[in-house]
Amino acid sequence: MQERAPVYLVAIKAEQCEKLKTVLRFVGEQCEVVDAKQLLSKVNECRPLCIIYGESITTALLGDFAKIPFLTLEGAKVEIKENLLGVLSFPIAYDQLTQRLHYCQSFHNPGKKLGKASAYLTKSLVGRGVRIQEIRYLIEQVADSKANVLILGESGTGKEVVARAIHEISQRKRGPFVPINCGAIPAELLESELFGHEKGAFTGAFSARKGRFELAAGGTLFLDEIGDMPMPMQVKLLRVLQERTFERVGGTKTVQADVRVIAATHRNLEALIEQGTFREDLYYRLNVFPIEKPALRDRQEDIPLLLQELLSRLEGDHKATLRFTQRALDSLMQHSWPGNVRELSNLLERLLILHPNKIIDLSDLPIKYRYIDANGERVEQVQYSEEEEALAERDALCGIFGDAPVIAEESEVFDGTLGFLGHLPTEGMNLKNKLTEFEIEMIRQALECQGGVVSHAAELLSMRRTTLVEKMKKYGLNKEG
Repeated sequence: MQERAPVYLVAIKAEQCEKLKTVLRFVGEQCEVVDAKQLLSKVNECRPLCIIYGESITTALLGDFAKIPFLTLEGAKVEIKENLLGVLSFPIAYDQLTQRLHYCQSFHNPGKKLGKASAYLTKSLVGRGVRIQEIRYLIEQVADSKANVLILGESGTGKEVVARAIHEISQRKRGPFVPINCGAIPAELLESELFGHEKGAFTGAFSARKGRFELAAGGTLFLDEIGDMPMPMQVKLLRVLQERTFERVGGTKTVQADVRVIAATHRNLEALIEQGTFREDLYYRLNVFPIEKPALRDRQEDIPLLLQELLSRLEGDHKATLRFTQRALDSLMQHSWPGNVRELSNLLERLLILHPNKIIDLSDLPIKYRYIDANGERVEQVQYSEEEEALAERDALCGIFGDAPVIAEESEVFDGTLGFLGHLPTEGMNLKNKLTEFEIEMIRQALECQGGVVSHAAELLSMRRTTLVEKMKKYGLNKEG
């Protein structure tokens, strides 16, 4: 067997060096500490997988070793070069280290570049940021291997999109892609769903039925939300992954499992292992090649591109399109997106329904997505209850369909109060400030007489509730007045 190329550790502090050697050996890599002055002769003697350099790297040094990939430790200063492939930070994270080593392995095989797959990956995994580029790179590296893949990430980040991308650019793309949500199927039915059953295997089994493993033969089986799989099923899944065979429920015939398994979860599996709800051996069997899909808040620079891509997919269904002002885009890019890409898609669909073929400005966005004012300055977000959100939605819909409260004539509102200012002072006044004072006082009185109920105060002032909420935010008023 050919010996693996070593990793050279250069100019690294003793304590960090020992930790690095331990971790590298744990993941199956050979490593060797090399003196910086002897590095050139050592490289000529044995070409390494990569060089991990602990100190600041000069451009000249990178140039001398142009055909050798470099990794550096966090804090070291270096000018970006093609052969500097990443940074390692302490404490060393397993996922980070294995990804960087994969980069180094690929560096030695320049012939394997993004080819026809690039168009598909760019289309399905939209973005120009570093995080999404790393995801596309990892997908290409693992697609044609037989390794199990574990996709990690919050709900709504698009883990199934990653799984489909791996399938579509792999040699198994002519086979089926079969997804199953392990958390959506009752525990007592999950075994039958995965492995199938024979006729009469249990009450209601009137005929034999193939399971997802058989349906995915020659293709890819995507086990979504693997963290929700019951413990008894984890044992059976582990056996299938180890032996690549299974039997249907109620059957004795052995069936070959000719499938590529990709799993995904939004849960912290290591924490579940500590709690005793997920098997450690199954975790390591699945976690051969981890890919972490970043949350949308960590790649906000990709939001404009995502908006355009999602709109292109939704326009056909709604027979309409949208355009966004820069202010609206700037505001959306400041949102934290707890629902990630799924939340963004839902927002676009809602806007397509409410404002078809319109240019979306700040005032057209739901209140919780408004982070700046008309002048582009940041405003404080107000937290609303579910009831208030529902009322705001109702008011917005009333405005669209022409059922908004009719604003009374000026004489009806102010009749009998025309003299409240008295005579105009001889020295004059600031009309804008006076009108603002009047508006604040009227809002305060309306809130006070309606017990702080915003919707009732808005009705009293003959304005929409959402308008009143905006004015309250603007003037720093609260429900208590």
